[in-house]
Amino acid sequence: MNIQVVRPGELGDSERARWRELQKADRSLDNPFLSVEFAVAMDRLRDYVRVAVISDGRGIQGFFPYERHSFGIGKPLGGFLTTCHGLISVPELKLDAKALLRACKLSVFDFDHLVAGQPTFAEYESDVRPAPVMDFTAGFEAWIEQVKANSPKNLKTVRYKERKMGREQGDLRLEWASADPEVLRTLLAWKSDQYQRTGRVDRFAQPWIVELTNMMHAENSSDFAGVLTMLYAGDVPVAGHFGLRTATTLVGWFPAYDTEYARYSPGIVHHLQMAEAAANAGLHMVDMGKGGKEYKDWLKSGTLYVAEGRISRPSASAAVHWMGRTPFNKARTIVMDRPSLYRAADRVLKGFGRVRTSMQRQEPSNAVTQEPTGAR
Repeated sequence: MNIQVVRPGELGDSERARWRELQKADRSLDNPFLSVEFAVAMDRLRDYVRVAVISDGRGIQGFFPYERHSFGIGKPLGGFLTTCHGLISVPELKLDAKALLRACKLSVFDFDHLVAGQPTFAEYESDVRPAPVMDFTAGFEAWIEQVKANSPKNLKTVRYKERKMGREQGDLRLEWASADPEVLRTLLAWKSDQYQRTGRVDRFAQPWIVELTNMMHAENSSDFAGVLTMLYAGDVPVAGHFGLRTATTLVGWFPAYDTEYARYSPGIVHHLQMAEAAANAGLHMVDMGKGGKEYKDWLKSGTLYVAEGRISRPSASAAVHWMGRTPFNKARTIVMDRPSLYRAADRVLKGFGRVRTSMQRQEPSNAVTQEPTGAR
């Protein structure tokens, strides 16, 4: 195998076409975070983005997109922003993983949402996690029946709140694939507020993430697009979502809602209506990603799997990286595994968010503040 490392933006038309061909040939790769369009967009914004082009006498056999940080530390493309990464290749391609790292000039590669079971990385997987999906291949009605079987009480409650919101706030309608940048800004402002309220890091305080979201919103081809949905009560937006899709799969990314309407559970109402719109648009699946949100358990009708793990070559930087990351990853896994610990951690973060918000409100009135400029 010959491995050549380039920036995604340097790939020619034939190479990009080959990437799409390989992705479409393997159902496990049907995720927009694995698409060449996402890699090229990331490359325009971040100078540490690379892709290893793997070929032999028959031509290109695979692509390995990644980030190369200081001291040879390798990270998945998009890092904490994405819910899937891996090798885009012919089926069953197996490389020497450490030789791949050597060619990529990496001392270590740490992954947490890798497509599970890829032969090159399988022996380095330390854990495999379920990622629940809404599967519409048997039709929307079959999916909603599965949701009802999963939790009839939850579905009944959400449908009641849906009707109540329509009566009290105005008829509900869902806009699918909105191209309006103002609608996106509304959603991102809600998301920034959610991050701050719940004690999380505001992704959209970083201008490049705002720019990435705007770039993805402008993408609209049959194979790759940004999909913005918004639920309205009358003419008022109450909940929305921005995600990415391939021809058949939509991936959850940035959901948010207006807290003024929290009593109606607008986020879940939106998810139900978004699912119907996605099915009507010809999509086969909504990938909700791994994570500790309880609503995913009763909305799911199928499961994908992603792997966590680490590959390293002997070096001082790999040793330092291990000391810094491994204990944190283990602690996170323990919390995510135990609902009681997850809820406790969530309460602590929300408490921190309330304190921070209170302190901000007590700042002098002439303090300069910056409005949220982005989403997640």
